[in-house]
Amino acid sequence: QAQLVESGGGLVQPGGSLTLSCAASGTRFTIYSMGWYRQAPGEQREMVAKIISDGAEHYADSVKGRFTISRDRRKNVVTLRMNSLKPEDTAVYYCHVEDRELEYWGQGTQVTVSS
Repeated sequence: QAQLVESGGGLVQPGGSLTLSCAASGTRFTIYSMGWYRQAPGEQREMVAKIISDGAEHYADSVKGRFTISRDRRKNVVTLRMNSLKPEDTAVYYCHVEDRELEYWGQGTQVTVSS
């Protein structure tokens, strides 16, 4: 049974930083991609950042230059470093993992950017 364990959400002031981490285990096949999605109240879930098995990184336009994704391939841990946070970054952030057949979701962690 696959398990994604997220950590690192919380409350931060505008301009501040947070780091999210997600450890994946138990996927059926070798992991193809790891990343983060987010969903704000009343909004659709959107991709924030993901990293593919070849190392390619993809970011939403709204976070380019502020967020950085990285992956420890040996430990299957993906980390999202979020800098220069804005109130509009407030959302529940979900870890997302894909292998060649399935996708897996974490339980979500709240990120709130407010003064």
